[in-house]
Amino acid sequence: MADGISESVSQALSRMYLDEYNRILHHNTDETQIVGGGSEPKFGGGRVTSPIYILLVGRATTEVNGEKLPFRQTAIDAAQKYVGSIAAHLDVDQNVEFDCKIGQGSIDLRGVFDQRSVLANDTSFGVGFAPFSDTERLVLESEKFLTLKLKRKLPALGEDVKVMGFRSGDKIRLTVAAALVDSEIEDADEYANVCAQIRDKLLDQATKLTRREVVIDVNTADDPELGRFYLTCTGLSMEAGDDGSVGRGNRANGLITPCRPMSLEASAGKNPINHVGKIYNIVGNQIANDIIKETGGNVKEVHVRILSQIGKPVDEPQVASLQILPADGVKIAQVKGKAEAVAQHWFDEIPSIPQKLLTGKITVF
Repeated sequence: MADGISESVSQALSRMYLDEYNRILHHNTDETQIVGGGSEPKFGGGRVTSPIYILLVGRATTEVNGEKLPFRQTAIDAAQKYVGSIAAHLDVDQNVEFDCKIGQGSIDLRGVFDQRSVLANDTSFGVGFAPFSDTERLVLESEKFLTLKLKRKLPALGEDVKVMGFRSGDKIRLTVAAALVDSEIEDADEYANVCAQIRDKLLDQATKLTRREVVIDVNTADDPELGRFYLTCTGLSMEAGDDGSVGRGNRANGLITPCRPMSLEASAGKNPINHVGKIYNIVGNQIANDIIKETGGNVKEVHVRILSQIGKPVDEPQVASLQILPADGVKIAQVKGKAEAVAQHWFDEIPSIPQKLLTGKITVF
């Protein structure tokens, strides 16, 4: 949620700058904080007892040539619209409090940003890898299935969904935490039925994605004898004290993969023009995936690592490393040229990334 809010604010500011000045001006809105509210969920419908507090933090260009810009209202409007668009059971006007503390950016960073050649505003890095393993693909597609497809047919399923995957040999276990909506469920029996539907539908989906045995557990912290259920009024855990901040969620490839190359940068909310913490993570994943596609089965796996230097051109990184594991019988020399061409293509494409983000062709999580 924090990532989505931050990115929506960045995109709204970008559009405002484009409308007024035909260019995206300096901003970074990647420090959103969410303070959980309070609630009393119960079967049949409970209530939110204290509002969720969302604090928008960061830096932006707040005036140009002495003309002040409506950046605070633009940011709050974008945050409200985003939360309302994804939270079907949350009364945004009544149960969410928005606050904006976005201020003017550093003069030094603005100086870097205003150069004719787009210069990196940080010494940072981005990573990418491809292809996904069975487990990774299963986790990602399971989450998408729940939040984008099953939710339409199962109103009791909330938006707050977490899927953890673990493979042991040829057996994959998915642990699913799914916030359920109290007003859509009459009692504990119906709650159990909803959990069973989630498990069964996911198992059906899993057979399309892997030949491995799949076991799925849903809401394992439940204890019906103690009356403990993952039950919410809004379908969101932040209604009752679950706080959040940018960068704690999915990375630019849609997953959290601590056993794989993974950036520590939060991509959401950073400006799309010269913040390498955003750009290089997007580019790294695009390069990795395209190398797999373009080499036609001659590459088993590729890791991409890109490192910038502050003040140097964004499209000329200090290091762009491609680590390639070729398929059996294939020599590196057979795929090196094509892999390097893919990487160069994406560095040439860096100026197009802001538009791709604004139109949804590329996402940050």
